[in-house]
Amino acid sequence: MSAKGDKIEKIIARLQARIGEGQFYEAQQQTRVVAARYTKASNWDAAINILYNVAQSLLKAGQGGSGGDLCILLVDTYKQAELKPDSVTKGRLLTCLRLFDSEEPTRKTYIGEMISWSSKFGEYPAGDPELHHVAGSLYAEEHEPYEAEKHLLLGTKDSAKVLAHMEYEWFKEDDAHTAALYAGRAILAYLLTGNVQAATACYRLFTSALNQDKQGQLGVQDVSSTTADIRIYPSIPLLNFLGLLLLAVQRANADTYKQLHNKYASLLAEVQAWHEPLEMIAEMYFRIQKPRQSNPLMDMMSGFFGGGGGGAPASGGAKRPAVNAPPSMPAAEGLD
Repeated sequence: MSAKGDKIEKIIARLQARIGEGQFYEAQQQTRVVAARYTKASNWDAAINILYNVAQSLLKAGQGGSGGDLCILLVDTYKQAELKPDSVTKGRLLTCLRLFDSEEPTRKTYIGEMISWSSKFGEYPAGDPELHHVAGSLYAEEHEPYEAEKHLLLGTKDSAKVLAHMEYEWFKEDDAHTAALYAGRAILAYLLTGNVQAATACYRLFTSALNQDKQGQLGVQDVSSTTADIRIYPSIPLLNFLGLLLLAVQRANADTYKQLHNKYASLLAEVQAWHEPLEMIAEMYFRIQKPRQSNPLMDMMSGFFGGGGGGAPASGGAKRPAVNAPPSMPAAEGLD
């Protein structure tokens, strides 16, 4: 070990000794001071090594606030050093993440900071898929479905399995006829990110679990054609809609989608949460434009001034943004 490396190890050992003595606040503050000195000298390796090791020791000692503070400072040092996400840089962050207590408030901030760093310096504008996968998996284990969904939808090819399992376990607390609502949370959201493969995987995993749990109770019918095989659930029609929607998406046939939507229109009308996602999916995959809401007063003003209402240019009114997966949701790892 070099003299410099030996010096850093001694600094870390001294700070960890403070923690062993129960001087948690002192250890945290001294770590910040020492790390700042090395950061100012652009000695990134030394600053990172100190922050990483002392943060772990504090988290292991149950000092989530102090440890979390140093974890956030570690990510900030990554940003200052302009480090890119790789197995080493991500590995440090994930090692620390797994040491947090689930109730520690700074953990959510830390997750947000590491995603932000990977977004700025990595190749995925919405954040690194592996970081999303690990964060989402932790939330799923802790039965925090809303937080889990945000991350798993932008995760790796393994995230679909975790998400489908979580949605199914959540569904089991509800009535059997609500199955499609839980499956749809994953399937429609994955379609909105452009990940047809993951959406299909979620449908397959969810329905397989349902078939296994409800053997003989659902009256499932297997229907085969020359182009596809599908299972029909007579008692859960909206689950059939989701399966047929996935087939329609793969064929990219607008007429097929319109027929499907019309067939289930009365049931779909009752699920308010699906209205906007389905409109976006119709435009993304079938080029079916969302109907423009008519405003008689604005139409009259447009007629007077020869253009779009509200002072919009005569060439066609306010430009409607294209409905695609949001720019913060790029093609993540394992997409079609």
